[in-house]
Amino acid sequence: MVKVTINEQTLEVEAGSTVLQAAERLGIDIPTFCYLKRLPALASCRMCLVEIEGQRRLQPSCATAVTDGMVVRANTPLIDETRSSMLDMLLANHPLDCPICDKGGECELQDLVMAYGPRESRFRDAKRVFHSADIRLSPVIIMNVNRCIQCQRCVRMCEEVVGAVALGTVEKGMDTAVTGFEGSLASCDQCGNCVEVCPVGALMSFPYRYKARPWDLNETDTVCPHCGTGCQLTVGTRKGEFMRVRSKEEHGVNRETLCVRGRFGLDFVGSRDRIKRPMIRRDGALVPVSWDEAGDYLRRRLSAVESKAAGGLASARLPNEMLYQFQKLMRTVFRTNNIDCASRWSTPSDTLGPLLAGFYTRAPLEEVIGNDCVFVVGGNVTDENPVTEYLLRDAARRRQTGLLMLSARPSRLDADARAVVRVPPGSEAASLAAVVAGLVAAAGQTLPGDISKDIGATSGGPAATTDSDGPDRLVAALEQGRSVTVLVSVDLLRSPQACATLRQLSNLLRVLRVLGKGPAMQFLFDRANQMGAWDMGVLPAALPGLRAVADDAARATLERAWGATIPSEPGADLDAMLELCDGGRMGALYIVGSDPLMAYPDRSFVKRALGAAELLIVQDTFLTDTVGLADVVLPAAGYGEESGTFTNNEGRTQKVRKFREPAFEARGNLVIFDFVAALRNQALRPSTQGEIFDEIALLVAAYEGLTQDGLGTDGAFTKAAPAPPAGAFFGPPPAPDAAGRLMLVTGNCLFHNGYLSERSEILNTVADDPYVEMSAPDAAQLGLSERDQVVVRSAQGELTAQLKVNTRFPRGLVFIPENYRTLRLNSLMRRGEYPCPVEVQKAQAAFETATVAGPGEGPEDLVQA
Repeated sequence: MVKVTINEQTLEVEAGSTVLQAAERLGIDIPTFCYLKRLPALASCRMCLVEIEGQRRLQPSCATAVTDGMVVRANTPLIDETRSSMLDMLLANHPLDCPICDKGGECELQDLVMAYGPRESRFRDAKRVFHSADIRLSPVIIMNVNRCIQCQRCVRMCEEVVGAVALGTVEKGMDTAVTGFEGSLASCDQCGNCVEVCPVGALMSFPYRYKARPWDLNETDTVCPHCGTGCQLTVGTRKGEFMRVRSKEEHGVNRETLCVRGRFGLDFVGSRDRIKRPMIRRDGALVPVSWDEAGDYLRRRLSAVESKAAGGLASARLPNEMLYQFQKLMRTVFRTNNIDCASRWSTPSDTLGPLLAGFYTRAPLEEVIGNDCVFVVGGNVTDENPVTEYLLRDAARRRQTGLLMLSARPSRLDADARAVVRVPPGSEAASLAAVVAGLVAAAGQTLPGDISKDIGATSGGPAATTDSDGPDRLVAALEQGRSVTVLVSVDLLRSPQACATLRQLSNLLRVLRVLGKGPAMQFLFDRANQMGAWDMGVLPAALPGLRAVADDAARATLERAWGATIPSEPGADLDAMLELCDGGRMGALYIVGSDPLMAYPDRSFVKRALGAAELLIVQDTFLTDTVGLADVVLPAAGYGEESGTFTNNEGRTQKVRKFREPAFEARGNLVIFDFVAALRNQALRPSTQGEIFDEIALLVAAYEGLTQDGLGTDGAFTKAAPAPPAGAFFGPPPAPDAAGRLMLVTGNCLFHNGYLSERSEILNTVADDPYVEMSAPDAAQLGLSERDQVVVRSAQGELTAQLKVNTRFPRGLVFIPENYRTLRLNSLMRRGEYPCPVEVQKAQAAFETATVAGPGEGPEDLVQA
């Protein structure tokens, strides 16, 4: 620690701290333009100059490290005069168009001119003008170069944090201009972080332009609904209409950054694709009715199927309170444990539970990735959790964290990784087993329980592709690391090898713990509340708190609290529920906020199964494909129309706040659950969001002691319930044999990650058309070129889309993003088979896209009064 005195106030700070950081701790305001906490100091704006005793010249406080005994003065007549002169120079060429500038009222230049600016300028020359008209850099970003003050925040944010190189500078001196390549942002993520950090109105959001003034907006702090990173954002509305999203520098895991989905993808709340009124099926068609008519109809239908099995599926995008109440409704009113929260995979609760109980680290992501080695397993962080990618890049570049990657697909983070291992999809378990065996062999010591013997003989795992490292590189890096974090993509749960992969992850974490590496582990969820859904017990074999349904003590505790009995046998997951439907053994299937007809990996099977259910109830906000098959449709409030909480990847519980009223005749999800329970002559107590949260805090161990007031601005962390890891070590499963065929995998793309994002008109303007991605060697072998229209064919069906050739893609792999409704990608897939073998060939006739769906399948066939 070193001691510093600023404006006659003394404190101790860590060695290496800057004068600016020390001043902030003392509450002393020093103005800046070019400085941002998460960026390396540039010291170009000269607004933060201070006097340091013993120094002849003023020094930039953002780039001057504190030395022991340093004496600093931050507000003297000389400093004030210097700041005034710097502002005078900036204003000399700055256009005086504040009345029409979108930044008016939020402009840092305005604020500092008010505080330090000259009352009269000494400059009389004509102002420099780059362009008379604003430049549309992309569909969402527009630029007025004349307003730029050359702080370089946007350029550095783009390169250092986002990892793109969409912005740069041309010319020198007073003629320096920030621009994109040839006046466009072709390589841009369209995240808008450049707009957020711009201190003036040089970079602006085109969708928000000229729509409102900051003082006209009602702003609500809430949480992004698009992925599990849990970014905090501030939604601005004007007269009830959605206007914009911005972020706040000091709050949340994301601080001032957001991805394109978070910043520009919330306009889906105003989508015209809303369910306007309840609907029931009459004479084979869905017709709008009143809530009373829907209730009468549903009461009769529920009575008719009361003796048969029931099941429920809820979306992991719903808040905790709605998910908790849904599983309570199913267990106490419908008397079933047939409950699930995922429509794209079957959650292996038997292996997931011990892994979460033994190793999941509920702590800030920035702290977790502060370990000197971070191992990312599966998925593509760039597309699934972009803001998490920003933090990982920062850790690798600024904190020298060793980043290790094991996945089937490349990601932008590979460039910052120390080791990258490409494996065939489904072979992650074998690769992890090889890493475990390598760590044990390298340990050179006797491990508890004779781990070496338990593991048995293991091979080196599947061969890595020629452009990647081998598992031995991972072993060496993990062995050298003092502390290790493992980040796991839930994309691994799609594979039939999911159980084996989770077991091998558990093995790896156990070995790392024995070797003294202090392992931390978190999942990288691509749904906003997947962690919450698991915690709330929206699972067939797990109660709230992830306690087993078969646990008599856990059931007894909930039964006393709920005043109802809970079935003791584990229920069926979605796959098994669809089997029950297909076999004519399912009475009522209740789906809330989910679209399995779009997401489940076998469209023909799920369509047949849903059609065979005696009573299909769909409670949703939007007209989905699944709505088109329902017997009863209940319009529910959407994101931003009801309050609740999300639990993100870190285990941080945050408030999701209401910022608009439900549209048309939609009702809150909790109100609808009460409505359905009353039709069965039962009542759910408690039934309001606040009371349900209190019950969760009372009955779910990880949430014990949490209060809504205690969530504060940045949320509050749930508590891990440490349990000793159970289960034996397992040898590697055999790697799937692709037999030389192309294998299809799917997942998120940057601009879409589910049916919310595809209802955003803004995202649809920046998103690529539906595409098929494959390696350059595979494309050349098939005689294909970039942007060709290609046909992808499987045993189940075929589709047509545009080809995207990726030079970094591994051979033998084909990727198609799952979130384009027009493609109906799941028509190519067969349940239980992932990845899916396909053939790719050039389309005979080029056209935009072709779908394999027949007429009458989708919501576009519904007509509402």
